[in-house]
Amino acid sequence: MPESSPETHVIDFRAAEQLLAARDPRGAIQLLDSVITAHPENTAARLLRARAFFLAAQLRPAELEFQIVLEREPDNAFAHFALGRTLERADRPEEALRHFRLAAALEPRPEFIEAARFARETGNGERDPGDPDHETE
Repeated sequence: MPESSPETHVIDFRAAEQLLAARDPRGAIQLLDSVITAHPENTAARLLRARAFFLAAQLRPAELEFQIVLEREPDNAFAHFALGRTLERADRPEEALRHFRLAAALEPRPEFIEAARFARETGNGERDPGDPDHETE
């Protein structure tokens, strides 16, 4: 097996991006494992691995990776959004809503705002009383 170096880790990271784009999340995870072992502080590699775990339907590892990213970068709107999607997929809508709201507040991209609205409207079958459009009796 060839010796690892910073250059091979960059190559592995870029190859993992390509594998993820080609819908091979398991292949991406394999490449990223060695990168993260060598560089555990690399948030970009952790975020990419979290996305790969999500696409491979490995929700618990995805959740853990997204949480690590958010511990380091609490203002990362995409990580909040992706963690929300992970929690939503794990049937934890109340927890997901919190992260969708944070994502939308940090970066008001249309998909983040829509996720926060949709989760609020359908999370538990009722409208959120804190919703400004919520009608009171």
